[in-house]
Amino acid sequence: MSMYNPEIRIAILDLYEGTENQGMRCLREIIQQFSLKNNIAIQTKEYEVRLSNNIPSLDFDIYISSGGPGSPIDSADTAWEKNYFKWITDLLDYNKNNVKKKSVFFICHSFQLACRYFKIAHVNKRKSTSFGVFPVHFVNDKPPFIFEGLSNPFYAVDHRDYQVIQPNEALMNQMGAKIIAIEKERPHVPYERAIMAVQFNDYMVGTQFHAEADPHGMIQYLLSDEKKNMVIENHGREKWESMIRQLNDTDKIMQTYATILPAFLQTTYENLNKEM
Repeated sequence: MSMYNPEIRIAILDLYEGTENQGMRCLREIIQQFSLKNNIAIQTKEYEVRLSNNIPSLDFDIYISSGGPGSPIDSADTAWEKNYFKWITDLLDYNKNNVKKKSVFFICHSFQLACRYFKIAHVNKRKSTSFGVFPVHFVNDKPPFIFEGLSNPFYAVDHRDYQVIQPNEALMNQMGAKIIAIEKERPHVPYERAIMAVQFNDYMVGTQFHAEADPHGMIQYLLSDEKKNMVIENHGREKWESMIRQLNDTDKIMQTYATILPAFLQTTYENLNKEM
């Protein structure tokens, strides 16, 4: 007989390496909103991965792995990355051998690491930083459930110096992985369009963009003197003003914020109860 879990346990893997960010706040708020909306008791614990080499156990139902600064390539063979990759391996083994599955959502830096782990594509440095609100395009007319309701293209916050390109389609087919979305077309430059979202398997999904970003947090981030000066110095005042205008058009980002991660939590919660 199936019954609802009285509580679900969520681990947030913090890859921000101690840097100031809005991502962790957004994740906490999305989880809290989901808990209140559905009257679900949620136990959340955060793990500082890169500085403390702190990795969660397999005692959680859901894992969300954050974005973060720096290179997703230079961390190869570091102690924390080895532990992070072992954590993914352990989760895959667990899901293979148990009826009740563990689900993972990878964001930005974590997404790049996951693509390296699964060897499904090439991760390299971009010619220039991608920073702003950009359209993201689905590759199929019917995206996975957690993306349902978004327009094609939809809009997302992108902040990265690296990219995932050149997918290994044979390997992806073999492991059942699917590309969900790619970046906007840039006909004026001769570069391949980067992969923006991947379903790695039935229980692991990730986005290159910040699915957790909300307009309020991004505006506060961009209005700080440090970030405003950084954007103007690197991209020009016109770029900074354009970003502020786009963020003030809250529907663009709020649709993404209110759709992807809440639907991921809802779907995972429902699956947990089906598997009991």
